[in-house]
Order: sequence, then C-alpha cells, then structure tokens
Amino acid sequence: MKADFLELDKDEYPGFIETLRDKNEELNAFNFIQNSYGEGKIISVKDNICVKDMPATASSKILEGYKPGFDATVVRRLKENGFRVIGKTNMDEFGFGSFGLNSEKQAKNPFDEKYVSGGSSSGSAISTAIIKDHVSIAESTGGSISTPAAFCGVVGFTPTYGLVSRYGLIDYANSLDKIGFMGRNAAAIKEVFNFSLGKDAKDTTSLERELIDNNSRKLYVINGLMKGVNPLVVDRFNRLLDRLISLGYTVEYKDLEYLDYSVPTYYIISMAEASTNLAKYQGFKYGFRLKDFSLDYNDFFKSARKEFGKEAKRRVILGTFIRSQSVRSKYYDKALGIRHLIIRQMKKLLSDGLIISPTMPIFTPKIEEVNDINPVEAYSMDMLTIPPNLCGFPHVSFPYFYEKGMPMGAQLIADHFNDYSLFSVLSEWEQNFKYKFAGELG
Repeated sequence: MKADFLELDKDEYPGFIETLRDKNEELNAFNFIQNSYGEGKIISVKDNICVKDMPATASSKILEGYKPGFDATVVRRLKENGFRVIGKTNMDEFGFGSFGLNSEKQAKNPFDEKYVSGGSSSGSAISTAIIKDHVSIAESTGGSISTPAAFCGVVGFTPTYGLVSRYGLIDYANSLDKIGFMGRNAAAIKEVFNFSLGKDAKDTTSLERELIDNNSRKLYVINGLMKGVNPLVVDRFNRLLDRLISLGYTVEYKDLEYLDYSVPTYYIISMAEASTNLAKYQGFKYGFRLKDFSLDYNDFFKSARKEFGKEAKRRVILGTFIRSQSVRSKYYDKALGIRHLIIRQMKKLLSDGLIISPTMPIFTPKIEEVNDINPVEAYSMDMLTIPPNLCGFPHVSFPYFYEKGMPMGAQLIADHFNDYSLFSVLSEWEQNFKYKFAGELG
C-alpha cells in the first residue's frame, strides 16, 4: 500500500478547518487547532510533545498558557521533511489513563460518542480515525498508543525504546516513555517513522541502530496473558489466528513465568518516576502561575498543585511513597529486578517469532461504564499492553474485527530493533482485510 498524506491548498484549508472544528465540538479530539495555512503534509501532535509557538499543556490546568519556543526533535525532523502540524491532540492528563476521560474535555469514540476512545493518546487516535490520509505523533508509557488505536479502529505503532528522541516530550516516566505514531496503514506510519529516526545529542537515551525484519512466520500466544481476557474477545481473537494460519503463519502457545507480575511492576516504576517528574510544576515556572507570594513555602506549593487532576494527585502520593527510603527496597528496587526477568524471558521467545494477543481484554466500554470502575480495575485493563511497554519492545495494534459496529484491535510484539517485522506482517494483513474508518475529513 502506498503512503499517502493529506495536503491542502490555501483555498481548501479554511473550509477544512471549519469542518474539523465542528467535528471537534462533538468528539474533543484536539486541544488546539492551527488556523494559519502553511504548505505541507498534515500531521497532528499529542499535547505532551512540544511544537514551537503552539500550546503544550499535556491536558493539565497546571500547564495552561505554556507555549514552548522550540520544536521537539521528532517534530523538527518531520517539518524538515515536508510535514506541518495542524494541531495538538487531547489526552489523559500527563498520560495518566487508559480511557481518555482524565481530561478537562473527555474524548469520545468517533464510531459512537457514548463509548470511550481509549487513552492516553485519545485525541491522536480520533484525529486519525476521522481525517483522511492522516498520521498523528503520539506517545506511549504503558499502552497509550495501542489502547486508543484498538478502540478507535486505527493502527498504533510504538517503536523500540530510544529509537525516536524524547527531547521535547513532557515526561510521564522517563524509562518507559516512547514517542510513536498512529495512522491508517503500515506504509504511512513506516514512512513517518523513518523520517524520525537518528541519534539526538539532546536526548541521552536516544539510539542509532540498524533495524531489521527477521521475516518470521511464527506467532506466539502467551497463556498467562489470555487468562483475564473476556471469553467473547478470545473467540474473536481465535478467528484472527485462523485467518493468519490460512496466510501461512504458525501459532504456538507458551507460558512465561513472570508476566503475572508485569502490571504491579509497571505501576510501581511508572508512579515513582511520575512523582519525580511532576515535582517541577510549582506554580511559577511553567504554565499556571500562582501570584499570591504572601503564602509560606508549603502553602504556596499546595495551592499551586490543587490544579492537578485527581489521577495526577493519586500518582504523586503513591509515587512519593514508593520512592521513600523506608519502602524503596521493598517495592521500587524489587520492581526493577522483576522487570529485567520479564525482559529476559520475552527476548528468548522473541528471538525467532512474534507475540500476538488482543490489544484490550474487553470490548470497547461505554463512558458511563468506565466512570463506575475503581482505579485498580482501571489499571488492570492494561494487562496486555504493559509487558511490551515495560520492556521497551516494539509493538503495533491493528484492527481485525468489528463487533456491533465497534472496532477491535490485536497487538503484535517484536524483539528490540526488529521493528520492521511488524510492518511486514501488518502490510500482509492489510492486503487481506479492509479497515473501516469513522470519517473522511479532507
């Protein structure tokens, strides 16, 4: 499939923007839409990635009014290759959420507004679903690309950790954050991904590595990952496996001992790192500025941090506790050790194949249903997307089934730097399965 990108001339642009704004009133896909015209292929960018002279709020009131005077490295590289940013997409505040609801304006599913869009890259998924030939720059920490891709019926690709520079990203958890891409097909995402690659002196974690495609036709299903999946989702997933077998793939079922610990391991590490990163929001340096300097030190910071949403406050409290000297060795240090065990186990399996699973253990839920679940239940929804994110493995979510008109996603995981193998499998799948999208703006 050819990589096509939406381009508009200066006469078409105003009408397109007017239509996009009307659609945005319904779905809350964008936090900011660019009015001015500039030539180039249109992309959007998640609101925790900096674009020069555009707001960068990470959907948080505490960053309201912040406009960076520079481009994130990934944005700069894409601009240099003929792309331009049409706007900043909505997200869960600082990336804290799986449903797109932890934002001032809750994101809605483009297939049916009563349903969630997924998070935290909710707006990137929605924009890709409604705008023709569009790619959105997103970010994943524990599933923030795969989850909304699955719920909104688009392709979400998360590369090997370190391949795309994180310079200009508003961090959630430094050892987990990965800038990735959402689009409508493998060809478009691969082209944008290739433009984004390269060592960056401004990011010490960025890597320059030759990527491979091991051309494997072997797919592994992990028994432990499947045990918490809705039985009806398992049924639809088995139909996908049958189709892949008919295309010449082999499927093997395997057990991995430590994967049961991936969700608590991830949340211990991510909350510890998140609480550290949120410490810089003090009410006088970025965005929101508290002007009452008559307050004493503690009251000043407490007043400023009232601007955090409920989930951000929860992660500050839990993360600070996890990092405290009295319990650090009991939780944080142990989690780091388990993470390495999981990486070692998964790498052994991925040396000659790919891991496949549903992206989410449930069908797309309604917004009212999610509002009734507790935080622990919400965290457990990431059980399938957390393992590759925890370990920095490349992975992709793609549509494979439509249940009562709503899309379902499957996830492929590859070994480090074997990113291109995901595009190969996906390209073959796209030749045999036609995606349905929620809109055709442009």
